Amino acid sequence: MDKTVLVTGGSRSGKSRFAENLLKETDDVLYIATAIVTDKEMEDRITKHRLNRNRKWETYEGFIDLEDVVEKCKHKNIMLDCVTVMITNLMFNKKIDFDNMTMEEVDELLTYIESQFEKFILKSKEKGINLVMVTNEVGSGLVPEYKLSRIFRDIAGLTNQFIAKLCDEVYLISCGLPLKLK
Repeated sequence: MDKTVLVTGGSRSGKSRFAENLLKETDDVLYIATAIVTDKEMEDRITKHRLNRNRKWETYEGFIDLEDVVEKCKHKNIMLDCVTVMITNLMFNKKIDFDNMTMEEVDELLTYIESQFEKFILKSKEKGINLVMVTNEVGSGLVPEYKLSRIFRDIAGLTNQFIAKLCDEVYLISCGLPLKLK
Protein backbone atom coordinates (compact mmCIF):
# COMPACT_ATOMS: atom_id res chain seq x y z
CA MET A 1 0.00 0.00 0.00
CA ASP A 2 2.77 2.50 0.95
CA LYS A 3 0.49 5.56 1.10
CA THR A 4 0.65 8.87 2.88
CA VAL A 5 -2.80 10.13 3.87
CA LEU A 6 -3.98 13.38 5.47
CA VAL A 7 -7.41 13.51 7.13
CA THR A 8 -8.78 16.95 7.97
CA GLY A 9 -12.00 18.40 9.31
CA GLY A 10 -13.45 20.58 12.01
CA SER A 11 -13.74 19.84 15.71
CA ARG A 12 -15.70 16.68 16.44
CA SER A 13 -16.16 16.03 12.71
CA GLY A 14 -15.16 12.36 12.99
CA LYS A 15 -11.70 12.74 11.49
CA SER A 16 -9.84 10.62 14.08
CA ARG A 17 -12.41 7.84 13.84
CA PHE A 18 -12.16 7.90 10.03
CA ALA A 19 -8.35 7.82 10.17
CA GLU A 20 -8.34 4.93 12.65
CA ASN A 21 -10.76 3.03 10.40
CA LEU A 22 -8.27 3.30 7.53
CA LEU A 23 -6.00 1.08 9.64
CA LYS A 24 -8.65 -1.10 11.32
CA GLU A 25 -7.60 -4.23 9.41
CA THR A 26 -4.17 -4.33 11.03
CA ASP A 27 -2.63 -4.44 14.48
CA ASP A 28 0.74 -3.43 13.02
CA VAL A 29 0.48 0.29 13.83
CA LEU A 30 2.62 2.80 15.67
CA TYR A 31 0.24 5.46 16.96
CA ILE A 32 1.98 8.80 17.49
CA ALA A 33 0.04 10.89 19.99
CA THR A 34 1.22 14.50 19.89
CA ALA A 35 -0.94 15.88 22.71
CA ILE A 36 0.46 16.70 26.10
CA VAL A 37 -1.56 17.05 29.27
CA THR A 38 -1.92 20.74 30.05
CA ASP A 39 -5.13 20.68 32.10
CA LYS A 40 -8.01 18.44 33.19
CA GLU A 41 -9.92 18.93 29.92
CA MET A 42 -6.93 17.83 27.83
CA GLU A 43 -6.38 14.88 30.15
CA ASP A 44 -10.00 13.80 29.57
CA ARG A 45 -9.62 14.14 25.78
CA ILE A 46 -6.43 12.06 25.80
CA THR A 47 -8.11 9.39 27.93
CA LYS A 48 -11.06 9.15 25.51
CA HIS A 49 -8.70 8.81 22.53
CA ARG A 50 -6.76 6.05 24.29
CA LEU A 51 -9.95 4.12 25.03
CA ASN A 52 -11.17 4.37 21.41
CA ARG A 53 -8.08 3.12 19.61
CA ASN A 54 -6.94 -0.45 19.00
CA ARG A 55 -5.22 -1.67 22.17
CA LYS A 56 -2.80 -3.76 20.12
CA TRP A 57 -1.32 -0.66 18.52
CA GLU A 58 1.94 0.58 20.01
CA THR A 59 1.80 4.20 21.18
CA TYR A 60 4.54 6.80 21.11
CA GLU A 61 3.81 10.11 22.84
CA GLY A 62 5.85 13.01 21.48
CA PHE A 63 5.91 15.82 18.94
CA ILE A 64 9.47 16.75 17.99
CA ASP A 65 12.08 15.14 15.70
CA LEU A 66 9.67 12.37 14.73
CA GLU A 67 11.92 11.28 11.88
CA ASP A 68 14.06 9.66 14.61
CA VAL A 69 11.02 7.70 15.79
CA VAL A 70 10.33 6.57 12.22
CA GLU A 71 13.96 5.52 11.77
CA LYS A 72 13.60 3.07 14.69
CA CYS A 73 10.03 2.03 13.78
CA LYS A 74 9.45 -1.66 13.08
CA HIS A 75 5.79 -1.19 12.10
CA LYS A 76 4.39 -1.05 8.57
CA ASN A 77 1.84 1.64 9.52
CA ILE A 78 1.98 4.89 11.46
CA MET A 79 -0.91 7.08 12.53
CA LEU A 80 -0.20 10.59 13.81
CA ASP A 81 -2.94 12.35 15.73
CA CYS A 82 -2.82 15.33 15.58
CA VAL A 83 -0.91 17.68 13.26
CA THR A 84 -2.43 20.87 14.72
CA VAL A 85 -1.67 19.82 18.29
CA MET A 86 1.90 19.09 17.17
CA ILE A 87 2.09 22.56 15.61
CA THR A 88 0.93 24.11 18.89
CA ASN A 89 3.52 22.16 20.87
CA LEU A 90 6.30 23.08 18.43
CA MET A 91 5.30 26.75 18.64
CA PHE A 92 5.31 26.87 22.44
CA ASN A 93 8.44 24.73 22.68
CA LYS A 94 10.34 27.67 21.15
CA LYS A 95 9.59 30.11 24.04
CA ILE A 96 8.66 33.00 21.74
CA ASP A 97 7.10 36.37 22.58
CA PHE A 98 4.23 35.99 20.12
CA ASP A 99 2.77 39.44 20.82
CA ASN A 100 5.94 41.09 19.52
CA MET A 101 6.84 38.72 16.67
CA THR A 102 7.76 40.21 13.32
CA MET A 103 6.50 38.66 10.08
CA GLU A 104 10.07 37.49 9.40
CA GLU A 105 10.04 35.61 12.71
CA VAL A 106 6.65 34.09 11.87
CA ASP A 107 8.07 32.93 8.53
CA GLU A 108 11.10 31.40 10.30
CA LEU A 109 8.81 29.57 12.70
CA LEU A 110 6.70 28.30 9.79
CA THR A 111 9.83 27.04 8.03
CA TYR A 112 10.95 25.24 11.19
CA ILE A 113 7.54 23.58 11.67
CA GLU A 114 7.25 22.55 8.02
CA SER A 115 10.75 21.06 8.20
CA GLN A 116 9.68 18.92 11.18
CA PHE A 117 6.83 17.48 9.10
CA GLU A 118 8.87 17.17 5.92
CA LYS A 119 11.59 15.10 7.63
CA PHE A 120 8.94 12.92 9.30
CA ILE A 121 6.96 12.31 6.09
CA LEU A 122 10.01 11.74 3.88
CA LYS A 123 11.53 9.27 6.38
CA SER A 124 8.20 7.38 6.43
CA LYS A 125 8.16 7.23 2.62
CA GLU A 126 11.81 6.16 2.53
CA LYS A 127 11.03 3.24 4.84
CA GLY A 128 7.87 2.27 2.90
CA ILE A 129 5.57 2.96 5.85
CA ASN A 130 1.87 3.73 5.38
CA LEU A 131 1.32 7.05 7.13
CA VAL A 132 -2.06 8.45 8.20
CA MET A 133 -2.14 11.93 9.75
CA VAL A 134 -5.05 13.80 11.34
CA THR A 135 -5.29 17.59 11.31
CA ASN A 136 -7.85 20.28 12.03
CA GLU A 137 -9.29 22.50 9.32
CA VAL A 138 -8.63 26.00 10.63
CA GLY A 139 -9.57 28.23 7.70
CA SER A 140 -13.36 28.25 7.93
CA GLY A 141 -13.76 30.50 10.95
CA LEU A 142 -13.57 34.19 11.67
CA VAL A 143 -10.28 36.07 11.71
CA PRO A 144 -9.07 35.68 15.31
CA GLU A 145 -8.94 38.79 17.50
CA TYR A 146 -5.55 38.08 19.08
CA LYS A 147 -2.17 38.01 17.35
CA LEU A 148 -1.16 34.59 18.75
CA SER A 149 -4.38 33.07 17.42
CA ARG A 150 -3.80 34.63 13.98
CA ILE A 151 -0.21 33.35 13.93
CA PHE A 152 -1.40 29.86 14.86
CA ARG A 153 -4.20 29.90 12.27
CA ASP A 154 -1.82 31.02 9.53
CA ILE A 155 0.90 28.52 10.42
CA ALA A 156 -1.60 25.66 10.76
CA GLY A 157 -3.30 26.49 7.46
CA LEU A 158 -0.02 26.82 5.56
CA THR A 159 1.40 23.67 7.17
CA ASN A 160 -1.74 21.73 6.23
CA GLN A 161 -1.25 22.86 2.62
CA PHE A 162 2.42 21.88 2.75
CA ILE A 163 1.60 18.42 4.13
CA ALA A 164 -1.25 17.88 1.65
CA LYS A 165 1.17 18.36 -1.25
CA LEU A 166 3.33 15.55 0.13
CA CYS A 167 0.38 13.17 0.56
CA ASP A 168 -1.06 10.62 -1.84
CA GLU A 169 -4.58 11.05 -0.49
CA VAL A 170 -6.37 13.84 1.40
CA TYR A 171 -9.82 13.55 2.97
CA LEU A 172 -12.11 16.24 4.40
CA ILE A 173 -14.49 14.94 7.07
CA SER A 174 -17.76 16.69 7.84
CA CYS A 175 -20.55 15.24 10.01
CA GLY A 176 -18.63 11.96 10.10
CA LEU A 177 -18.69 11.69 6.30
CA PRO A 178 -15.53 11.70 4.15
CA LEU A 179 -14.97 13.70 1.01
CA LYS A 180 -11.87 12.64 -0.91
CA LEU A 181 -9.99 15.76 -2.05
CA LYS A 182 -6.93 14.07 -3.51
